[in-house]
Amino acid sequence: MKTLSALCASAALATALASTSALAADVTFDFDVAAPTGRIMVALFDSEANYGGEGQPVRYAMVDAAAASKQVRFEDLPDGDYAMRAFHDVDGDGKMNTNPFGMPIEPFAFSNNAAGNMGPASWARAKFTATGAVVQTIALK
Repeated sequence: MKTLSALCASAALATALASTSALAADVTFDFDVAAPTGRIMVALFDSEANYGGEGQPVRYAMVDAAAASKQVRFEDLPDGDYAMRAFHDVDGDGKMNTNPFGMPIEPFAFSNNAAGNMGPASWARAKFTATGAVVQTIALK
């Protein structure tokens, strides 16, 4: 009898774990770039505070701009709200270059293709809810 109880408990645990992993989100960004040089730098944030610079991204990635597929995929994220910032490091120096006034001179983008007004796109404009599979095509401008 103990064996049957143990098997039932194991089956219940396996079912619970399977349903928990089904709640994980996979977020994919397909980037549209003009120049096939350098790298696309991508940061994914899970809170407005972190997106605003008070913390770190929950995930980050780089993709070669010369690659056939300019896609970044973040797997097994907890369901929730996220926002993404990206820039095309055209010259490969690892930083976003700016003009003397601090304006970016390398292409950049935000999730939802959100636009900023005299600065980065706000969390409210860039945020999206991730449940299951989410795919966004992002134009770096």
